[in-house]
Amino acid sequence: MYIYKAAVVGAGAMGAEIAQTITFSGLPVVLKDVDQGRVEKGLETIRTIYQRRVDRGKMTQEEMGQKMALVIPATTYEPLHDADLVIEAVPEQLSLKQRIFKELDGAVQESAILASNTSSLSISALASVTQRAQKVIGMHFFYPAHIMKLVEVIPGLETSEEAVADITAFAESLRKLPIRVNECPGFLVNRILMPYLNEAAFCVQEGGATPKQVDEAMGNIGFPMGPFALVDQLGFDVCREVVNILVDAYGDRMQPASLWERLYAKGRLGTKSGAGFYLYGDRAGGSDPEFDAIVKELSSSAKPKGEFSVNRVILPMINEAIRCLEEHVCTAAEVDLAVIAGLGFPQSKGGILRYADELGLDVVLQELERFRQELGARFWPSPLLKRKVAAGHLGKKTTRGFFNYAE
Repeated sequence: MYIYKAAVVGAGAMGAEIAQTITFSGLPVVLKDVDQGRVEKGLETIRTIYQRRVDRGKMTQEEMGQKMALVIPATTYEPLHDADLVIEAVPEQLSLKQRIFKELDGAVQESAILASNTSSLSISALASVTQRAQKVIGMHFFYPAHIMKLVEVIPGLETSEEAVADITAFAESLRKLPIRVNECPGFLVNRILMPYLNEAAFCVQEGGATPKQVDEAMGNIGFPMGPFALVDQLGFDVCREVVNILVDAYGDRMQPASLWERLYAKGRLGTKSGAGFYLYGDRAGGSDPEFDAIVKELSSSAKPKGEFSVNRVILPMINEAIRCLEEHVCTAAEVDLAVIAGLGFPQSKGGILRYADELGLDVVLQELERFRQELGARFWPSPLLKRKVAAGHLGKKTTRGFFNYAE
């Protein structure tokens, strides 16, 4: 099915950026929210993105006007009735999304695909409230959506292969890199990301390093930004919603460090609130006695305690990536593409599973076992990793690991 007209429900930062991406490809898009003020804020986000292009000489003012004219503002569902695709981009609350999907099901044409930009919720649960489960799908963009290339395409239990093909082709028409991900809580990228962010937080609350030291260490090996700068950009509230879903699905290995909740309770949501792991605005770079007091209190009672190391925060990512392979969420090649395009994993390392092959899977297993004994069961090695090592598939040094290598 060719998509002639799209719509985005939710004019917040993500929704507006998705709408801008669609207009940049030349398609008209309805931008809908509950009131005119929110729609206007979304329009301003789109206008700002285009104005930056004009300022850099990549677009004329006239071309910007043509692109902005493709955005159709709306506060009702009426302008969506002839849309071929609707992308929902509202806050990460299942009941809210289900209500919107039920309303959309009755408001748009029968042939329309309903997609969700959810980062972790069940696509099948969203489809269950509609009469078109075969046309409900996940289309997860990454922040900032107008820049990041990766799009996770997630079919639910009843999603048709035709819908998967249509959304994959549409994502490609937006100059994105679509990866099909079989449905599971957190999908692929967030499942791999959260253990990394969480372990970094454990290192800080145990007194093993400061956020700046951790961020600098990860920057030195090639990450575009460290875990704490990333969390502050994404927002504590957004990350917290995802973490709660992952804990409910996967149990103790996703249990968040206490530091998260302590900062959240203080209203430190990141850049949006002026404070998170760092201070922003007029206070940027200054002393932060509130943060220091929280860390001091947590570190004094932390048991067990461990030192910060790059391996300590990367190995949980590797372990979770291997679990995704066990569950057939996607292929090894897709994992590596996803972490590079969606997480900024250093491209020079070839992706997280190629990095594991380079380290040696026996070394990865040995280190995970050591961390498990020192720090707890969240480091429990995945069964597939143990099988690989037992079979002598140790990575590059034996020419066979998660990938095959020439002799």
